[in-house]
Amino acid sequence: MNLKSLKNLLFVSICVANSIPALGQISTNELDGRINTINTAVPFLRIDPDARSGAMGDIGIAISGDANAIYWNTAKIPFSEKNTALSVTYTPWLKELVNDIFLADISAYKKLDENQGITTSLRYFSLGSITFTNIQGQVIGNFNPREFAFTGGYARKIAENFSTGVNLSYIYSNLAAGQSVSGVPIKAGTAAAADISFFYHKDAKFGKTKGDYNIGLTISNIGNKITYTQSAENKDFIPTNMGLGAGVNFKFDDYNSLMFAGEVNKLLVPTPDSAGLFRTKSVPSGLLGSFSDAPGGGKEEFHELMFSVGSEYWYKNQFAVRAGYFNEHSTKGNRKYLTAGVGIKYNVFGLNFSYLIPTSSQKNPLDNTLRFSLMFEFDKTKAPKTAPTTTE
Repeated sequence: MNLKSLKNLLFVSICVANSIPALGQISTNELDGRINTINTAVPFLRIDPDARSGAMGDIGIAISGDANAIYWNTAKIPFSEKNTALSVTYTPWLKELVNDIFLADISAYKKLDENQGITTSLRYFSLGSITFTNIQGQVIGNFNPREFAFTGGYARKIAENFSTGVNLSYIYSNLAAGQSVSGVPIKAGTAAAADISFFYHKDAKFGKTKGDYNIGLTISNIGNKITYTQSAENKDFIPTNMGLGAGVNFKFDDYNSLMFAGEVNKLLVPTPDSAGLFRTKSVPSGLLGSFSDAPGGGKEEFHELMFSVGSEYWYKNQFAVRAGYFNEHSTKGNRKYLTAGVGIKYNVFGLNFSYLIPTSSQKNPLDNTLRFSLMFEFDKTKAPKTAPTTTE
């Protein structure tokens, strides 16, 4: 199979995953180890766009706030150390197979004062160049599938140690607009979504060691279902997700600090059933029912939880070493991988790298891929002091 054929196959697989209901027979009792993965439209919304978090097992809900807080937990912004921050991240996708699929992200925040801040981001996912052919193999045109999400957010402290945040997003997904499948025209899909987040931060002492701890909760991508045709029946859920995280930071002295954090995530969308009825549920019904709709009962519901842990060591707040681990059950995607990375910070400029190492037989689009983020952080601009005027 040549590279062009491989990319065509990838594209067809994405379209099929987003348009055709599950047909497998699923037991109403136990799954007995059978795969029952939850699929959604616009899965790029769940790709970690941050090399710092990517080096720590894809955690970010309860770590210190930075420019990528809008993706993880907007409520962190009032507790961020810097007044303004900007992040630019580039993530190659399926690098071992093709070289023109990527995720690009630019995010920024600004604190309005000590109690509130605003944030924005643009996430762009390109699936490269696709060549369409007819049944005889004749080329009928080229296309560049692409998706993006534009997000704005606001965060505010509502107590000394507690804050909340909200985001609104516009989502655009153009996989094959202008083409048709079995005579059905394909159009671009659009959706609107909201996030709500909470963050608790507290300074603490652990024996003689100073430090702090954080707790965060986020429900993201709460929005309408998306479709790529005019049919009201072919609508798919976007990846609504709930994440809960906690982290603790030890500041041993002015030169050394060490942070540990953990997270658990769950998609708040219906679990596939044998009849395909899960696709007919409304958004509120799918969200609320996602805690108890698994055909395998409570055991399968537990399998839908994704766990991750990570750590970060800083020396003089200039050089960081990071590591983490992500685990997903074998019947729900089987993503299991180690991550590692480093960070460098000098004055207002920072650079983060992350690397993913798979630990299961399941291939990951980021296998052995180096990601990087550019960071810029600024304090408040202080007005220059002026000498007092004297009168003669």
